[in-house]
Amino acid sequence: MKQKLLVILLLFVSLYAFPQKNFSLKSPDAKIEIKIEVGQKITYTVIHQGDVMINPSTIALELEDGSYFGVDANVIKEKRTQINQVIASPFYKKDHIKDNCNELILSFKEGFDLVFRAYDEGAAYRFVSTRKRDFVVKDEIAEFHLGETSQAYVPYVKTNIASKTDPVFNSFENIYVHTPINQWQGDRLAFLPLLVEAVNNKKIVITEADLEDYPGMFIENQDKDTILKGHFARYPKRVEQGGHNMLQGVVKERENYMAKCDAKTLFPWRVISISSDDKQLLDSDLVYKLASPNRIGDVSWVKLGKVAWDWWNSWNLYGVDFKTGVNNATYKYYIDFASKQGIEYVILDEGWAVNLKADLFKVIPEIDLPELIAYAKERNVDLILWAGYHAFNKDIENICKHYAEMGIKGFKVDFMDRDDQPMVKFHYDAAKIAAKYKLLLNFHGSYKPTGLQRTYPNVINFEGVHGLETMKWSQDTIDQVTYDVTVPYIRMLAGPMDYTQGAMRNAIKKNYRPVFTEAMSQGTRCRQLAQYIIFEAPLTMLCDNPANYEREEECVEFITAIPTVWDETIALEGKVGEHVTIARRKDEVWYVGAMTNWDERSIELDLSFLGTDSYQAEIFKDGINADKVARDYKRQIIDVPTDRKLSVSLVSGGGCAVKIFKKKK
Repeated sequence: MKQKLLVILLLFVSLYAFPQKNFSLKSPDAKIEIKIEVGQKITYTVIHQGDVMINPSTIALELEDGSYFGVDANVIKEKRTQINQVIASPFYKKDHIKDNCNELILSFKEGFDLVFRAYDEGAAYRFVSTRKRDFVVKDEIAEFHLGETSQAYVPYVKTNIASKTDPVFNSFENIYVHTPINQWQGDRLAFLPLLVEAVNNKKIVITEADLEDYPGMFIENQDKDTILKGHFARYPKRVEQGGHNMLQGVVKERENYMAKCDAKTLFPWRVISISSDDKQLLDSDLVYKLASPNRIGDVSWVKLGKVAWDWWNSWNLYGVDFKTGVNNATYKYYIDFASKQGIEYVILDEGWAVNLKADLFKVIPEIDLPELIAYAKERNVDLILWAGYHAFNKDIENICKHYAEMGIKGFKVDFMDRDDQPMVKFHYDAAKIAAKYKLLLNFHGSYKPTGLQRTYPNVINFEGVHGLETMKWSQDTIDQVTYDVTVPYIRMLAGPMDYTQGAMRNAIKKNYRPVFTEAMSQGTRCRQLAQYIIFEAPLTMLCDNPANYEREEECVEFITAIPTVWDETIALEGKVGEHVTIARRKDEVWYVGAMTNWDERSIELDLSFLGTDSYQAEIFKDGINADKVARDYKRQIIDVPTDRKLSVSLVSGGGCAVKIFKKKK
């Protein structure tokens, strides 16, 4: 009896000491509600028009000193704010963004704030430290409790890259596995963004924003239940030079904690984008809105555009009188091609620096960089250099200073393949130093974007995508066509993608095969053209070689005219994994791109956004035999119908690309 009374007394004391407190935050349109419960633990719930998107899920930070942000926490203050502003977005899919949300800040006695934001398009939360001393985060609890019948599009970490000793070492590029949540593949990790099919055909995409000086989040589900949990790389204890051509930092040993944090640390936003119609995901701005504002000031020097790229096509020129490869004669040919077509850049990918030395000041004898820079400048073309991570990170300041003074305009940095705290910090440090010398950065071999491109607008591209380069080695079991109509709803929601499209060798499903030196794409020629409109990339590659493009002048002229940043974007139609159609405007010219999966499809383009003026359209559509010969296409110029309806047929793996302009009077 005494024992029973003691249990009751302890329960009473616990409830009295940590009373449950409930808070609610709604989006401006009141369709999304975040419910927060604070007691012995903190949970949040996300509801959309009465449908539960995220069931009560626990969030907390465990600190190395044994204390917590979020366990036995005591609210001492609550503050509510409405944010309503316009964000300038000069290198984006639209030139400005309306940022409108309701914000709730809960301040806690234990030295932290918890910030929630409810947008019409989703929900987000972040921890903010208000401590007076620096501290160490041992672990983070980030749960996403989903419904019983939920399915997800899961981008698993590639097991042939990740090791059992360091499962977070990976390239962040894989196709999606469409699977029930409770059939998760064992202890495999998935990287973000990740899409979940929720109730009533609604979708949520889980990702993060404003990730700075803190490890990125993976997702795991070892229990194979309906609760996805965040997983984070431990802090590197011992890193050695190694990996690809000795250009990577290979973690040999890790600490038992995640991050070393300053007293006033702003932790990343955990982001949940919500859609009742799949096409809404194509035009989400949540990650950009939640990122820290521009830190470099004037961006007028940032020049965007297209790049004649060498690596995918293996420098395979033909019909020339010199031996092609990594040498000045080959790059002069690329420069001449770029100059003729109005292409802004040529990239010198891997090979221009001496191999296995990880030293960007050691240039191979076949390359005379000053001569190439001068040759390109005379032809109004600029050069970008490829750089392996370890070689670049050894001496970022002097490398940037040296090559900026020579006339190089940027770096494509590759093979980071980690997102632990030091690697995330590297991205910000590199961006800051590069901006100092007015250099662009394209982060290849990197994790997904989390808004760095807003904070440092000289960062113009990220990989973290299963791009066209994989077609050089992927077996025919890889379904790139389905991936192409899935990734715009998921990975592209986070930011631009260094997908590297533009193949002139195109294959129907049964004809595709991997060829490393003369690679091909899956799907039709018009699909490749459409990708220049659909896929976001302020710096966009032309992946094939100039000799092939010179045989396809009509397609090249169309590709090179397509802008790489936009004033306006409208998602017209789409369904995850099946098809996608997007319209984008630059000045007074509209472009529309559409792609399908392996299913033939007839689509009707709704062009009612054009208004009342008279328009013409230049259309590239799958040819009548494109189901047999994927490069077959038809180009035509027509008057846009007054009813603003335009019907187009897409073959299996097909696409179409449309340029719409006002009719000359």
